[in-house]
Amino acid sequence: MALKFKFAAMSDVGRVRKKNDDSAYAGEYLAVLADGMGGHVGGDVASASTVLDLVHLDQRFTADPQNALPDEIQAANLVLNELVGANPKLSGMGTTVTSLLLSDETLHMAHIGDSRAYRLKNNEFEQISRDHTFVQRLVEEGRIQPHEAETHPHKNVLLRVLGDSDASPELDVQQLEATAGERWLLCSDGLTDAVAVPVIEQIIRGTADMNAAVNELVATTLRNGAPDNVTVVIFELVEVDESEDSEPSVLEPAPDTGQLTIAAEGDIEASASVLRHEISQRPHLLVGAAQLATQTGQIPVVTQHTGERRAAALLTHRSPAAGEILDPLESRAPHRRWIMPLLLTMITILVIGLGVWGYMWTQTQFFVGAVGDKVAIYKGVPQELGPISLSEVDTVSSIPLEALPEYARQRVESAIPADSLEHASMMIQELLVTAKQNCPVMAPSTNGASNDIPLPPAYCQEIMR
Repeated sequence: MALKFKFAAMSDVGRVRKKNDDSAYAGEYLAVLADGMGGHVGGDVASASTVLDLVHLDQRFTADPQNALPDEIQAANLVLNELVGANPKLSGMGTTVTSLLLSDETLHMAHIGDSRAYRLKNNEFEQISRDHTFVQRLVEEGRIQPHEAETHPHKNVLLRVLGDSDASPELDVQQLEATAGERWLLCSDGLTDAVAVPVIEQIIRGTADMNAAVNELVATTLRNGAPDNVTVVIFELVEVDESEDSEPSVLEPAPDTGQLTIAAEGDIEASASVLRHEISQRPHLLVGAAQLATQTGQIPVVTQHTGERRAAALLTHRSPAAGEILDPLESRAPHRRWIMPLLLTMITILVIGLGVWGYMWTQTQFFVGAVGDKVAIYKGVPQELGPISLSEVDTVSSIPLEALPEYARQRVESAIPADSLEHASMMIQELLVTAKQNCPVMAPSTNGASNDIPLPPAYCQEIMR
């Protein structure tokens, strides 16, 4: 008897997020779940592109099954690099990947990130995948207890992820014996962050119908607030008559749209029709962002794997009003390429004009300040732009700073604004009076002994002349 998957899957955006960055695929021989990240446009692109890049492995006969899944995930990472190169908006995107491929009586698993794989086998429910997170490392190093990881403030910090990096991602790869009757759960952290593992186990054990089980898991997550996207794949290994599946399936040829040639040549405008056609040839479920990609063609996905090379294409859609092809991520019509240079030129002229006007305005301003140890009148404003001073000395008075009372000296050192040059000159005269008043008054000697009369400070003698 041969084995294959009987499966169910569901994805929900949750109660907080605005879009779904999760993607998942379940077929008779392949199950893949990806949780994307990367801001406004990156997360859904990364997860959808990666999942759709692996769906062609969903077949009974796979060459070199032990290496097929990790090799294709490595290729998917290169595809993400190509997408970032074609559209810098996607820079920083990444995705987790948890995947299982059935070949004969062996399950080949490849995993990166914190999406999880649980198995119910021989009445034992256990997590098979390992979280590539900061807190999991702390647990393994004995620095925190496992129960502390569930509430740790950095529990979602990933150490490994598939994304826009030229380096080959480090995958966890393992082979497991496949047995009829065992049940698997693949899920994004949107489930495990909102629903306790014992509750998840209870639903997996107690719900015979897999569709009912995925519905209950998602519904429980939503009841608990669902702060993140939640995606669930459940599959069971079932026996089938080997004679029914002894030969590789012969798929109906893809429609001759010319898109495979376009993708092989590196053109980034490719249709999703070939991909939709291929997936439709086998039983499967596609959920989340990957489903949106194939239905609407509004985010980048892989459109070719049977040609000369693996290529990524930015799927396009047609505007119902004008009938022209638009790229939803970067719609730039060729005849409008002059807009950006013109806009930059106008901004440059505006900045230069404002700078000239600002400098001219400063030259109509005056203030009283200190230069060295004297009081002076300045033209401009008491500010600097980097190494450029916005003021210059206009007139240096004879008033020493030492002759002023403490409060007056502090005002001068802090710069006293004036309405005009005349106003600044009046301030100088007022400060001169204040300085003279601050000097000591010497009474004349009554006995004519001049050496008994102390001389006033030098600065007082200077301003008294």
